[in-house]
Amino acid sequence: MKINLKIAMLILAMFFSGSSFSFSQDVDIKYNSDKGIFTMPFGKSYDYSNIIVQRAVDGDTLVLENGERVRLIGIDTPELHPSEKLNRDSQRTGQDIGTIKKMGERAYEFTKKLVEGKPVSLEFDVEKYDKYNRLLAYVYLKDGTFVNAEIVKQGYASLMTFPPNVKYAEMFNKLYSEARENRRGLWE
Repeated sequence: MKINLKIAMLILAMFFSGSSFSFSQDVDIKYNSDKGIFTMPFGKSYDYSNIIVQRAVDGDTLVLENGERVRLIGIDTPELHPSEKLNRDSQRTGQDIGTIKKMGERAYEFTKKLVEGKPVSLEFDVEKYDKYNRLLAYVYLKDGTFVNAEIVKQGYASLMTFPPNVKYAEMFNKLYSEARENRRGLWE
């Protein structure tokens, strides 16, 4: 059901004015400008300080036990699945699609081994969601391993920085340079 912007703003004003509505926790209301709709989650809220990674989709995207997808902030691994991005990356780098997919498979296997089935905690930056409605996060294993950084450090990711989500950009840049210089992972 679509509602116009004036009605949505009225509803939001009622929520925030305290008019007969009360919440025991913050409500994450999102506006999707492409579709012109507001969304507000209902049901169980999740503890992102202790949640299991159900599976790795590829080298830089995870699925949590609650079904949400997480895009790892600041990094980009080679494409594993056929897509427009795979075609663009092939044209941009001059590498054939098969080579990129093989590198994507290596990055995926590294990420899968690192996080799949393990409890993690998420740290958010300025934006919590991307345009595909995936959570944008820095991910940490319970032993303190910074997953985004470890993937870059071991040579399985390039950098992808989109302001305003730049909290660890300098660290990632240093790790990326070291991985390339030392011919780790995909750079060997």
